[in-house]
Amino acid sequence: MELHEPELREVPVTAVLSALADDVRLEIVRALAGGDERICGTFELGVAKATRSHHFKVLREAGLTRTRVAGTSRYVRLRRDELERAYPGLLDAVLAAPTRP
Repeated sequence: MELHEPELREVPVTAVLSALADDVRLEIVRALAGGDERICGTFELGVAKATRSHHFKVLREAGLTRTRVAGTSRYVRLRRDELERAYPGLLDAVLAAPTRP
C-alpha cells in the first residue's frame, strides 16, 4: 500500500500551519518530536480510531509526517529535518509554545 506523501516544496505553508493548529495533531507532533518512529495505534489521544486516522492523514498530507506500512501496522515519524530546511524555525517555534490546559 502506498500512501500520498507530498514533497514539502509542493505544500503551502498555510497547509502546514493549518495541520498544526489542531490540538490533537499538535499532540501527535509533540510526541514525535524526539525523533522516534511510533505505531499509529499506540497514541492515546482520547478520540475514536477513525478520528485518529483522520488526524494522521492530515499530518501526512501536509508534509509533516512520513508513514511506513508494515503488515497491518502503520509506523509514523516526523519529517523534522525536511521541515527545518523548508520552513526554518517553524517547527521549533510551534513546539516551544506553551500547551493549552
